Amino acid sequence: MESPSITTLFLDIGGVLLTNGWDRGSRRRAAETFGLDYAEMDERHHLTFDTYEEGTLSLQEYINRVIFYEPRPFTRDEFREFMFSRSQPHQEMIDLVRALKAHHRLKVVALSNEGRELTLHRINKFSMAEYVDFFISSCFVHYRKPDADIYRIAMDISQVRPSQAVYIDDRAMFVEIARGLGINGIHHAGHESTRSALGSYGLILPGEEGMS
Repeated sequence: MESPSITTLFLDIGGVLLTNGWDRGSRRRAAETFGLDYAEMDERHHLTFDTYEEGTLSLQEYINRVIFYEPRPFTRDEFREFMFSRSQPHQEMIDLVRALKAHHRLKVVALSNEGRELTLHRINKFSMAEYVDFFISSCFVHYRKPDADIYRIAMDISQVRPSQAVYIDDRAMFVEIARGLGINGIHHAGHESTRSALGSYGLILPGEEGMS
C-alpha cells in the first residue's frame, strides 16, 4: 500500500531555521566580550539552563544565577541584549520551508528546546508566525527533547499521524527518537542535503520534478 502523503513538517528552530539561540560559541563570545571566566560561567550554565528551557525559570533568574551572582561592570539589560543578538536566520532554509508550505499546503510545527524570552524574541524578530502554525517549545509545554512526550504533544496539537510527518533536526539523536515514534526523520546537515531528502518524500517545488 502506498504510504500516506506528507502533510506536516516538524522543524527544530536552532540549527535549522535560525542559528542556535545560546550555544557554546555564543557563551564563549560573551565571556570574551564581558571579561568573564568562561569555565565558571559554563559550569553555572549547565547547572541551571535545563530549568530555564523547561519554562520554570525566567531569563532574569538565569542571568542572575549564571552572571550576576557577584557585581559586574555592565548591566543585566546589556547582557540580555547580547544574548538576543546572537540569533541570526538561516535564510535559505526559511525560504525553502515557506515555499514548500505554500506549494504543498503543509502544516509547519516548530519543535524546540528553548527558554521563553529567547523563544518569543526569535518568533517576533524573524516573523516566524508567518509560516509556522504551532510552536511546541519546551518552555511552553514543560517537556524537553529527548523526552518523547514533546513529540507526542506536537502530533496531538497538529492532529497528524506519525507517517504523515517529517521531522528535521540538526541533532541526530533527536531525529532517531522521532523515527522511533514512527515519524519520518531528516538529520539536517545543510540546505542542499535537506532539500534533497525532502524531495524523497515528494516535497518538491515546481521545476524540480526531474531533479534527483
